[in-house]
Amino acid sequence: MAQDWIPANWKQERFTAKHLPEYLDAGALAEATDTLQGFPPLVFAGEARKLKEELGTVAKGEAFLLQGGDCAESFAEFSPNNIRDTFRVILQMAAVLTFASKLPVVKVGRMAGQFAKPRSSATETKNGMVLPSYFGDNINGIEFSPASRTNDPQRMLRAYSQAAATLNLLRAFAGGGYANLREVHRWTLDFMGRSPWAEQYKSIADRIGEALDFMEACGVDIEDQPQLNTASFYTSHEALLLPYEEAMTRQDSLTDEWYDTSAHFLWIGDRTRFINSAHVEFLRGVNNPIGVKCGPSLEPDALLQMLDVLNPARVPGRITLIGRFGHEKVEADLPPLVRAVTREGHPVVWSCDPMHGNVIKSDSGFKTRPFDRILAEVRGFFAVHRAEGTHAGGIHLEMTGQDVTECTGGAVAITDEGLSSRYHTHCDPRLNAAQSLELAFLLAEMLNLELGESRRAAA
Repeated sequence: MAQDWIPANWKQERFTAKHLPEYLDAGALAEATDTLQGFPPLVFAGEARKLKEELGTVAKGEAFLLQGGDCAESFAEFSPNNIRDTFRVILQMAAVLTFASKLPVVKVGRMAGQFAKPRSSATETKNGMVLPSYFGDNINGIEFSPASRTNDPQRMLRAYSQAAATLNLLRAFAGGGYANLREVHRWTLDFMGRSPWAEQYKSIADRIGEALDFMEACGVDIEDQPQLNTASFYTSHEALLLPYEEAMTRQDSLTDEWYDTSAHFLWIGDRTRFINSAHVEFLRGVNNPIGVKCGPSLEPDALLQMLDVLNPARVPGRITLIGRFGHEKVEADLPPLVRAVTREGHPVVWSCDPMHGNVIKSDSGFKTRPFDRILAEVRGFFAVHRAEGTHAGGIHLEMTGQDVTECTGGAVAITDEGLSSRYHTHCDPRLNAAQSLELAFLLAEMLNLELGESRRAAA
């Protein structure tokens, strides 16, 4: 793949680089990226290849992709408790989906690198003062002051350190006993007892425990079964800050292929997804599995051209198409893309991002995402795939294990007036743990409906 490619290709004049910060000191930028190039990889080529294989099973309809985490990680909210709580909510959601659908769930976190955010304008004006926009903690600070908003390449080094520490903890949780199915009851956060879905989760946890007891009674050593006491968990982020991504790209010693070692899975955002994009050119050459955000502006022919550039060999698991249409547009805008991709035989994972197209400004002034709109887009996504005979393969969520009040609605009934109670996000509003678990149960219902229709059609 991409024999004519090197990591610095994206800098050529024929490629357009959008949503990148301007660094005033080119020497300081070169010093930071040179330092990064000497750091160890955060993930390894073999891990990325394993994820690609697992996503290949999702593309065939034999598994489901669960991808979730922070809208934007921050230096201020970095703590082991926050990492643990998000991880265990993802484990809870995966347990619900696997138990209900009998399908394996591929678990990918928006963690250990999801810092940078695209901005419509490079600058922001307040009270007559013009400063650079906030691009994410790996670029500048959220406080509106000249010192904070200066784009500082040294922040990339701090982001690397935070990502390394996050990955270290995630690996310990995934392989050190925390993900053991015997712990399924302990994954519930204390405050989630207020949710009516917590009782349903407890029922599933009880049945899982009974199944494990039965297996042990039959002579199966649970502790000797890695599928039951460990979890495969991968990391992902938008490959937006290209100087950082280039510096983290390494050539695999076994295959001589290039891998971006900043995460297992990288994606291209809706604003940087176009032909001759520097971001597309960069991800064309790395062999990680990659995602492409697909919004209402994407035409079928443009998508097919993008797929031919990014996956000319049509490798299963290489491409995940992440729809972000909004609840009112998904059932009109998604089908032409599904039909075009199916007609051309591209082996993709279809995933739904029901967050980005459903942002509103509340009466209280907060940016929010109503739970009913999120759910409506997910329902529309599944309805399209049932109608087209394709596999609704995944979900892509901005969520957290914290007890935040950022998205209205859900069974916990967060109101507009209640948003100010615990509105902590650095960027866009996230589902809290109770809302995430509720969505997992509703997803399981939709997935079972799709699987039932597929089995009837095959009979």
